[in-house]
Amino acid sequence: MAERVGFIGLGIMGSRMAANLARAGLELVVWNRTATKAREWADRCGAGVAATPAEVAERSDVVITMVVDGAQVESVLLGEDGAAGGAHAGLLCVDMSTIGPRAARRIAAQLSERDIDFMDAPVTGSAPKAEDGTLTIMAGGSGEGFERARPLFEAMGELVVHVGDVGQGQLVKVINNAVAAANTTLVAEALVAGKLAGADLDVLVTVMKAGSGASAMLELKAGPMRSHDWTTLFKLEHMLKDVRLCIEEGTEAGADVDLIERTAELLGEAERKGLGERDFAALLEVVEERSGARL
Repeated sequence: MAERVGFIGLGIMGSRMAANLARAGLELVVWNRTATKAREWADRCGAGVAATPAEVAERSDVVITMVVDGAQVESVLLGEDGAAGGAHAGLLCVDMSTIGPRAARRIAAQLSERDIDFMDAPVTGSAPKAEDGTLTIMAGGSGEGFERARPLFEAMGELVVHVGDVGQGQLVKVINNAVAAANTTLVAEALVAGKLAGADLDVLVTVMKAGSGASAMLELKAGPMRSHDWTTLFKLEHMLKDVRLCIEEGTEAGADVDLIERTAELLGEAERKGLGERDFAALLEVVEERSGARL
């Protein structure tokens, strides 16, 4: 992998993803909104630090962004001192944030006007899979861009899928996250219902995990829910954003999204309770409050 790689955004996911690129032996330069975090990460992982996103682009062949939302992606790529300002011929920008299809297509069009190629390549798997390089990556964009970025994706992910044109990665991602959030809501309601009805929750969880009620969210979230451990693997406020993006896309397409809207309602209520920065499993607290029971 001869490409020089720039990485913008060293949060819960980005710091782990970039670390896997560094371990793969890539020449890496990073930028983070909090400069001290970028310097500490670079000292630990062996990378260069840029003063601005524009400098990241000047020193890179591929620029990866992993930030919070579409506004932040636009800022670091197209804003003042953004990567587009330091672009050179052949630069490829790969956004791995979750920003929704419309934002991805809008940003791609603006970069195209400057002869900069763009891919949207959001991920799923949360912090543990980002840590061990086993994320699922769904990439939208040209076949040429995908093949160029593939070695980078494979350093960060286990399942890498070219899903179609720009924006399709985002579409698949927000639908996937809405399903995960709705399933987490169902797990929370099932646990509380079991508690109120007198079920042995150890037995209930064991049977569900072995039976048709099994799911990734049951496996990941039942334990933290029962111990009220909201250590953040994926922030509740970020999940709420993704679910709302799915509702936006589904509604525009004419789909019935009632269950997803209920999930957004619970997440929104949890955010208003001050749980936005905690793991999204904390939506259990809303279910408990509504039911008058605590696990």
